Amino acid sequence: MFQMKHWRVVAGALLLAATLASAAPAAAQAEEAAPPPAPPPGTVIFTDSETRTVAGSEVVREFSYTWPAEVAAVPALVRRFTADRAESLAEQKDDFREGLTYADAEGCFGCNRDLTRDWSVIADTPRLLVLQGSRYVYSGGAHGNTEFDALVWDRKARKVFDSNTMVLSKAALQTALGEGWCAALKAERAERLGEEASAMIEDDGIFPCPPVDDLVVLPSSSDGKSFDRIQLIAAPYVAGSYAEGVYEVTLPVTPAVLAAVKPRYRAAFMLGK
Repeated sequence: MFQMKHWRVVAGALLLAATLASAAPAAAQAEEAAPPPAPPPGTVIFTDSETRTVAGSEVVREFSYTWPAEVAAVPALVRRFTADRAESLAEQKDDFREGLTYADAEGCFGCNRDLTRDWSVIADTPRLLVLQGSRYVYSGGAHGNTEFDALVWDRKARKVFDSNTMVLSKAALQTALGEGWCAALKAERAERLGEEASAMIEDDGIFPCPPVDDLVVLPSSSDGKSFDRIQLIAAPYVAGSYAEGVYEVTLPVTPAVLAAVKPRYRAAFMLGK
């Protein structure tokens, strides 16, 4: 039994690798053909970098921190993100300098550092501004990693808080979104990897559907007035392998979702279509 399951796991991994590898050349060509779009007007972009030559090899530290015009218009958010930016930059510089001390005669393997922090607007309603944060960090390993978070700015209360504090409890959120999230994840995984690889991964429990509490939950709006959709984001390793990337699902606001929202925020939501 163990040998059979072990073989299924190995086979699934090989099939997954082959599927992703076959798509890599086309993806690379698409990236080369499409230059990055210009940032919207008012976007604040801060960068800092340095290059060192160690034992004949060049190592680089790169840092970027960005927020949109909507954030720039809120002094409390600017102060918050400016402080976070300064702390993140100082930590990266310290890590970079420490990494250089491990250089040897052959160079400085794993000394490059990269940190990219971006904030973007997911929803902007009369009272609430919903922001998605993404943070990519490379600190010398085999590859970097990306994490996400969510913040809500309440114009009426003049305070910022995590989007998860808008719901009554983790259990209520799981009841409201868990079934739809897992069904959507299964469909997306099958589309990316193919039915056979997806079924093999699911049968062997390699990456079971994670609970909603492990995701980044972002209320969003189709009309700019009320929240009628919920975006769920699973970073790499949360719902799949690193090679699978990020899984993102959007679900409509249902009566169950409304019931899970705290009464003081319920008026900001409406049923989705």
